[in-house]
Amino acid sequence: MTVTASFEQFSKKRGGRFAVQELTFDVQAGRVVGLIGPNGAGKSTALAGLTGLVEPTSGRATVFGTDYRSLRRPATKVGVNLDGMDIEPGLTGLRHLQICQLAAGAERQAVDQILEQVDLAAEGKKKVRDYSLGMRQRLGIASALIGRPQLLVLDEPANGLDPEGIQWLRRFLRDFAASGGSALVSSHQLMELEQVVDEVVILKQRTLFRGTLKEAKALGGGSLESAYFKILDRAR
Repeated sequence: MTVTASFEQFSKKRGGRFAVQELTFDVQAGRVVGLIGPNGAGKSTALAGLTGLVEPTSGRATVFGTDYRSLRRPATKVGVNLDGMDIEPGLTGLRHLQICQLAAGAERQAVDQILEQVDLAAEGKKKVRDYSLGMRQRLGIASALIGRPQLLVLDEPANGLDPEGIQWLRRFLRDFAASGGSALVSSHQLMELEQVVDEVVILKQRTLFRGTLKEAKALGGGSLESAYFKILDRAR
Protein backbone atom coordinates (compact mmCIF):
# COMPACT_ATOMS: atom_id res chain seq x y z
CA MET A 1 0.00 0.00 0.00
CA THR A 2 1.28 3.48 -0.91
CA VAL A 3 2.61 5.59 1.97
CA THR A 4 1.46 9.18 1.52
CA ALA A 5 2.93 10.67 4.71
CA SER A 6 5.60 9.47 7.07
CA PHE A 7 7.14 10.58 10.37
CA GLU A 8 10.52 9.01 11.12
CA GLN A 9 11.81 9.78 14.62
CA PHE A 10 10.54 13.33 14.10
CA SER A 11 11.55 15.63 16.97
CA LYS A 12 11.24 19.38 17.47
CA LYS A 13 12.65 21.39 20.36
CA ARG A 14 11.25 24.77 21.36
CA GLY A 15 13.10 26.79 23.97
CA GLY A 16 15.18 23.85 25.10
CA ARG A 17 12.17 21.56 25.55
CA PHE A 18 10.72 19.04 23.14
CA ALA A 19 7.38 20.03 21.62
CA VAL A 20 7.34 16.57 20.09
CA GLN A 21 9.92 13.79 20.34
CA GLU A 22 10.69 10.73 18.21
CA LEU A 23 7.32 10.61 16.48
CA THR A 24 7.12 7.68 14.06
CA PHE A 25 4.12 6.55 12.02
CA ASP A 26 2.84 6.33 8.44
CA VAL A 27 -0.32 7.37 6.64
CA GLN A 28 -1.30 5.03 3.83
CA ALA A 29 -3.48 5.59 0.79
CA GLY A 30 -7.12 4.80 1.45
CA ARG A 31 -6.80 5.41 5.20
CA VAL A 32 -7.87 8.12 7.63
CA VAL A 33 -5.51 8.55 10.59
CA GLY A 34 -6.55 10.44 13.72
CA LEU A 35 -3.84 12.32 15.63
CA ILE A 36 -5.03 13.01 19.16
CA GLY A 37 -3.62 14.30 22.43
CA PRO A 38 -4.15 17.02 25.05
CA ASN A 39 -3.43 20.70 24.41
CA GLY A 40 0.32 21.22 24.06
CA ALA A 41 0.94 17.59 23.15
CA GLY A 42 2.72 18.49 19.90
CA LYS A 43 -0.03 17.78 17.37
CA SER A 44 0.13 21.15 15.63
CA THR A 45 3.94 21.03 15.63
CA ALA A 46 3.83 17.62 13.96
CA LEU A 47 1.43 18.80 11.25
CA ALA A 48 3.51 21.94 10.69
CA GLY A 49 6.61 19.78 10.34
CA LEU A 50 4.90 17.56 7.80
CA THR A 51 3.86 20.54 5.67
CA GLY A 52 7.20 22.33 5.68
CA LEU A 53 6.33 25.07 8.16
CA VAL A 54 8.66 23.76 10.89
CA GLU A 55 12.20 22.43 10.56
CA PRO A 56 12.75 19.32 12.72
CA THR A 57 15.46 19.28 15.35
CA SER A 58 16.08 15.68 14.34
CA GLY A 59 14.37 13.00 12.31
CA ARG A 60 12.17 13.79 9.35
CA ALA A 61 8.59 14.12 8.16
CA THR A 62 7.87 13.44 4.50
CA VAL A 63 5.00 13.33 2.03
CA PHE A 64 5.15 10.89 -0.86
CA GLY A 65 8.72 10.08 0.12
CA THR A 66 10.08 13.63 0.00
CA ASP A 67 10.13 16.93 1.86
CA TYR A 68 6.89 18.88 1.31
CA ARG A 69 8.93 21.87 0.14
CA SER A 70 10.46 19.75 -2.63
CA LEU A 71 7.10 19.01 -4.22
CA ARG A 72 6.31 20.60 -7.55
CA ARG A 73 2.81 22.10 -7.33
CA PRO A 74 2.33 20.78 -3.77
CA ALA A 75 -1.41 21.62 -3.65
CA THR A 76 -2.04 18.94 -6.26
CA LYS A 77 -0.54 16.32 -3.93
CA VAL A 78 -1.28 17.59 -0.41
CA GLY A 79 -4.26 19.65 0.74
CA VAL A 80 -3.62 21.54 3.98
CA ASN A 81 -5.91 23.32 6.43
CA LEU A 82 -4.16 24.09 9.70
CA ASP A 83 -5.30 26.06 12.72
CA GLY A 84 -4.30 29.70 12.29
CA MET A 85 -4.51 29.71 8.49
CA ASP A 86 -6.69 32.81 8.41
CA ILE A 87 -8.86 33.84 5.49
CA GLU A 88 -9.08 37.53 4.56
CA PRO A 89 -12.52 38.57 5.91
CA GLY A 90 -13.08 41.21 3.22
CA LEU A 91 -12.97 38.63 0.41
CA THR A 92 -15.92 36.63 -0.75
CA GLY A 93 -15.67 32.88 -0.41
CA LEU A 94 -15.63 32.66 -4.20
CA ARG A 95 -12.76 35.13 -4.55
CA HIS A 96 -10.75 33.39 -1.84
CA LEU A 97 -11.05 30.09 -3.68
CA GLN A 98 -10.17 31.74 -6.99
CA ILE A 99 -6.93 32.99 -5.42
CA CYS A 100 -6.24 29.48 -4.08
CA GLN A 101 -6.96 28.04 -7.52
CA LEU A 102 -4.45 30.36 -9.18
CA ALA A 103 -1.81 29.62 -6.52
CA ALA A 104 -2.36 25.89 -6.88
CA GLY A 105 -2.27 25.93 -10.67
CA ALA A 106 -5.66 24.21 -10.68
CA GLU A 107 -8.31 24.43 -13.38
CA ARG A 108 -10.80 27.33 -13.24
CA GLN A 109 -13.83 25.08 -13.08
CA ALA A 110 -12.46 23.57 -9.87
CA VAL A 111 -13.68 26.62 -7.91
CA ASP A 112 -17.39 26.11 -8.59
CA GLN A 113 -17.05 22.34 -8.25
CA ILE A 114 -15.37 22.57 -4.85
CA LEU A 115 -17.85 25.15 -3.55
CA GLU A 116 -20.60 22.72 -4.50
CA GLN A 117 -18.73 19.85 -2.87
CA VAL A 118 -18.52 21.62 0.50
CA ASP A 119 -22.11 22.91 0.29
CA LEU A 120 -21.13 26.58 -0.03
CA ALA A 121 -22.30 27.24 -3.59
CA ALA A 122 -25.15 29.47 -2.39
CA GLU A 123 -22.82 31.46 -0.10
CA GLY A 124 -19.92 31.90 -2.50
CA LYS A 125 -20.59 35.58 -3.14
CA LYS A 126 -20.92 36.46 0.53
CA LYS A 127 -17.95 38.02 2.30
CA VAL A 128 -16.07 35.75 4.65
CA ARG A 129 -16.69 38.18 7.53
CA ASP A 130 -20.36 37.23 7.26
CA TYR A 131 -19.68 33.48 7.42
CA SER A 132 -20.41 31.46 10.53
CA LEU A 133 -17.51 29.55 12.11
CA GLY A 134 -18.80 26.36 10.52
CA MET A 135 -18.93 27.99 7.07
CA ARG A 136 -15.35 29.20 7.51
CA GLN A 137 -14.33 25.66 8.38
CA ARG A 138 -15.93 24.39 5.17
CA LEU A 139 -14.18 27.12 3.18
CA GLY A 140 -10.88 26.08 4.77
CA ILE A 141 -11.50 22.49 3.69
CA ALA A 142 -12.42 23.79 0.22
CA SER A 143 -9.05 25.58 0.11
CA ALA A 144 -7.33 22.27 0.87
CA LEU A 145 -9.28 20.50 -1.89
CA ILE A 146 -8.75 23.01 -4.69
CA GLY A 147 -5.73 21.20 -6.18
CA ARG A 148 -7.47 17.79 -6.11
CA PRO A 149 -4.85 16.36 -3.68
CA GLN A 150 -4.25 12.74 -2.75
CA LEU A 151 -3.50 13.55 0.90
CA LEU A 152 -5.37 15.88 3.25
CA VAL A 153 -3.80 17.32 6.41
CA LEU A 154 -6.57 18.81 8.55
CA ASP A 155 -6.31 20.41 11.99
CA GLU A 156 -9.58 20.33 13.96
CA PRO A 157 -11.80 20.24 10.84
CA ALA A 158 -15.01 19.65 12.84
CA ASN A 159 -14.51 22.74 15.01
CA GLY A 160 -17.58 24.98 14.74
CA LEU A 161 -19.59 22.63 12.56
CA ASP A 162 -23.23 22.06 13.42
CA PRO A 163 -24.58 18.47 13.54
CA GLU A 164 -25.43 18.60 9.83
CA GLY A 165 -21.93 19.85 9.02
CA ILE A 166 -20.34 17.14 11.15
CA GLN A 167 -22.38 14.51 9.34
CA TRP A 168 -21.24 16.01 6.03
CA LEU A 169 -17.57 15.92 7.14
CA ARG A 170 -17.94 12.30 8.21
CA ARG A 171 -19.31 11.27 4.82
CA PHE A 172 -16.74 13.35 2.98
CA LEU A 173 -13.73 11.82 4.76
CA ARG A 174 -14.97 8.27 4.33
CA ASP A 175 -15.73 8.85 0.63
CA PHE A 176 -12.32 10.49 0.15
CA ALA A 177 -10.57 7.44 1.63
CA ALA A 178 -12.78 5.04 -0.33
CA SER A 179 -11.69 6.75 -3.55
CA GLY A 180 -8.02 6.10 -2.68
CA GLY A 181 -7.23 9.36 -0.90
CA SER A 182 -5.80 9.58 2.60
CA ALA A 183 -6.18 11.99 5.48
CA LEU A 184 -4.30 12.90 8.64
CA VAL A 185 -6.78 14.56 10.99
CA SER A 186 -6.02 16.21 14.32
CA SER A 187 -9.06 16.58 16.57
CA HIS A 188 -10.27 16.79 20.15
CA GLN A 189 -13.67 15.38 19.21
CA LEU A 190 -12.99 11.76 20.03
CA MET A 191 -16.53 10.47 19.55
CA GLU A 192 -16.60 12.00 16.09
CA LEU A 193 -13.16 10.66 15.18
CA GLU A 194 -14.36 7.22 16.16
CA GLN A 195 -16.82 7.41 13.27
CA VAL A 196 -14.25 8.18 10.56
CA VAL A 197 -10.71 7.02 11.34
CA ASP A 198 -9.04 3.74 10.47
CA GLU A 199 -6.00 4.29 12.67
CA VAL A 200 -5.16 6.28 15.78
CA VAL A 201 -1.99 7.94 17.06
CA ILE A 202 -2.14 9.25 20.64
CA LEU A 203 0.54 11.81 21.35
CA LYS A 204 1.86 13.62 24.40
CA GLN A 205 5.25 14.85 23.20
CA ARG A 206 6.04 11.16 22.65
CA THR A 207 3.87 8.54 21.00
CA LEU A 208 1.71 6.86 23.65
CA PHE A 209 -0.26 4.66 21.26
CA ARG A 210 -0.19 3.81 17.57
CA GLY A 211 -2.55 1.28 16.04
CA THR A 212 -5.88 0.60 14.38
CA LEU A 213 -9.13 2.01 15.67
CA LYS A 214 -10.18 -1.52 16.56
CA GLU A 215 -7.04 -2.01 18.67
CA ALA A 216 -7.55 1.33 20.41
CA LYS A 217 -11.20 0.65 21.21
CA ALA A 218 -10.29 -2.77 22.60
CA LEU A 219 -8.14 -1.02 25.21
CA GLY A 220 -11.10 1.10 26.24
CA GLY A 221 -13.74 -1.60 26.39
CA GLY A 222 -15.17 -0.59 23.03
CA SER A 223 -14.75 3.20 23.31
CA LEU A 224 -12.00 5.37 21.80
CA GLU A 225 -12.66 8.03 24.44
CA SER A 226 -12.20 5.53 27.27
CA ALA A 227 -9.03 4.19 25.67
CA TYR A 228 -7.66 7.72 25.27
CA PHE A 229 -8.02 8.59 28.96
CA LYS A 230 -6.75 5.18 30.05
CA ILE A 231 -3.61 5.61 27.92
CA LEU A 232 -3.03 9.16 29.19
CA ASP A 233 -3.41 7.99 32.82
CA ARG A 234 -0.79 5.30 32.26
CA ALA A 235 1.64 7.91 30.96
CA ARG A 236 1.46 10.10 34.07
